[in-house]
Amino acid sequence: MNTAIEAIFIDLGNTLRILIKDEAHMAAARRKITELVGSDEDPEAYCAKLDARYKAYRKWAFDNMVEAPESELWTRWLAPEFPAEKIGPLGVELTFQFRQSMGRRVVVEHGKEVVQTLHQRGYVLGIISNVITSQEIPDWMEEDGFAPYFKSVVLSSVFGKRKPDPAIYYEAARLAGVEPARCVYVGDNLKRDVTGTRAAGFGMVVILMAPEELAEAQANGTLTDENRPDIIIHEFKQLLDIFPGEHQARIPDMFTHEGTA
Repeated sequence: MNTAIEAIFIDLGNTLRILIKDEAHMAAARRKITELVGSDEDPEAYCAKLDARYKAYRKWAFDNMVEAPESELWTRWLAPEFPAEKIGPLGVELTFQFRQSMGRRVVVEHGKEVVQTLHQRGYVLGIISNVITSQEIPDWMEEDGFAPYFKSVVLSSVFGKRKPDPAIYYEAARLAGVEPARCVYVGDNLKRDVTGTRAAGFGMVVILMAPEELAEAQANGTLTDENRPDIIIHEFKQLLDIFPGEHQARIPDMFTHEGTA
């Protein structure tokens, strides 16, 4: 298959970056959160309460395909017991620390090399991600040297809409200056990433899944005709096999059009 793909959009969580559990890092973030809000509760106990509240927020966000700004996230959902005039201005920092309390996020193996190579091959690169933070991602991109490679970055926390709402994909394509049909999305979630990409009219969708995850999805019926991607890869670096350059995308011999290895 040859498709005139000009832009490649990449998800962040479990695609370009992975979460590593670092207890010392996580504990420091929990202490910082309780300090910021002014709670006298034990940091572990207070953050357990935040985790429960966050589950309720995520359900609301998923059901409505929207993302609340950080000030609203904290004043309405996570810390409503504290004065809004105090908590609202702390929303960005609190959100950063809350995400750190989940672990450290690091780039996947060969991640930067793949991004640099795809950029050198002439593809327009972008990021589309459901995240609650507005500042962490731009800061990380600058610090790790990714910013020059991505022309279009659309975060749900800034845009207000979440995947799979096609609006977030349309906005990303608009910022990239590329027709949706000439765009591809690389994600990790069969339901959210595939359905949203297809609804937006993107030309291709690639899903990154470990072999055992794929086997489980096939066994339990999670992988269906409705959410079947064009290609499933097992390692991020395999994107270089799919996008060799000259804006052509190809399915390597190891993959089928239906996306099974």
